[in-house]
Amino acid sequence: MMIRIRSRDGLERVTIDNPNITISQLKTLIQAQLRVPINHQTLSTNQNLLLSKTPQEFTQFTDMSNPHLPISSLGLSHGSILYLAYEGERSVIGPSVKASPAGSFGKKMTMDDLIAKQMRVSRQENPHCEMVSFDRDTANVFQSYVNETMAFGVKRGGFMYGVVGEEGKVEVDFIYEPPQQGGEEGLVLMRDEGEERIVDAIALGLGMRRVGFIFTQTISQSKFDYTLSSREVLQAAELQGESELKEWVTAVVKLKVNEDGGADVHFEAFQMSDTCIKLFKEGWFETDVKDGDDPKLSKMKKDVVVGVKDTKEIDNDFFLVVVKISDHQGPLSSTFPIENRNSPVSVRALKSHLDRTKNLPFVKRISDFHLLLLVARFLDISADVPALAHCVQAQAPVPEGYQLLIESMASSS
Repeated sequence: MMIRIRSRDGLERVTIDNPNITISQLKTLIQAQLRVPINHQTLSTNQNLLLSKTPQEFTQFTDMSNPHLPISSLGLSHGSILYLAYEGERSVIGPSVKASPAGSFGKKMTMDDLIAKQMRVSRQENPHCEMVSFDRDTANVFQSYVNETMAFGVKRGGFMYGVVGEEGKVEVDFIYEPPQQGGEEGLVLMRDEGEERIVDAIALGLGMRRVGFIFTQTISQSKFDYTLSSREVLQAAELQGESELKEWVTAVVKLKVNEDGGADVHFEAFQMSDTCIKLFKEGWFETDVKDGDDPKLSKMKKDVVVGVKDTKEIDNDFFLVVVKISDHQGPLSSTFPIENRNSPVSVRALKSHLDRTKNLPFVKRISDFHLLLLVARFLDISADVPALAHCVQAQAPVPEGYQLLIESMASSS
């Protein structure tokens, strides 16, 4: 019988003669075959163990803490996967290599070989972003749409905008959803450069900038054993590399089964590691992902060194650096219809919104990014858009000319 063990070093195998051994005996085999001391091992059937960084966090995973429990009682069988976290370092056992008769001096190495020997892939422990905090209404509007309208059946994504604090804390205050086509496992962004320039002009007036990318995973993806798929790694690396912002955050929204058998919406946040971005920018990734490929692994065009092994396949988790999540109440509302969804946003929505909020000061009535995006299509992008957005940022009186324009737009519907 063979059990697969996934750790921070990738996927390895442990051979077991008796399927009825206890957890204590399994740990002894792991120590013998994988060279991880028994007292340093934490085992679990929960893949979230690999997201833990400290021994204190390891202790939260108790499903395999009873040393006398038979592994058969956990439903483990030939080929099952367990997750292993451990303290300290170890030498990963690599494949045996036959010596060349000519010896190492007789082998010619190309420049690519030399570069590959130096390209080592290891985990990055600390993110450049200390924490990401989501505006509660913004996060809720995004997850509600994919949950209640799309039922997590197809993927959805958006660019996150907000501010970056001095200590690397990112605050997300609105999400712009570009034109896109989502499938069960892939998400194609049909980006509109003109619309994105307007979005950036609004963000500039609000004192904000693009700080990350958020996307959903579908129900069909939950049957796979991965945190991010190889397609998602490629897309996240491309967008983070494009931004040049070291605090850039990638957020994932998914359904997770709770203790009662129901499903809860769950947010996770990561940064792609510096090595991942370097590999992507330098063209190491195989970008043509085929349907039969293992979605847990990213393929390289040339061998890289992982631990002590040369390989072209890297566990996607190696590229992920976990970012802590918090929430806050931001300066904007999120009640106006969202752009680029199933129903186009019209000026009739503007009239309904202004009628509904008529008891508020005018600047409060327009303090919604999605409303500003609709209005900005009729304004000068260089001067008027940032000026109007700055009124919202400062919560200052809106110049009469802008107010008349917005009201006339609404009344024309």
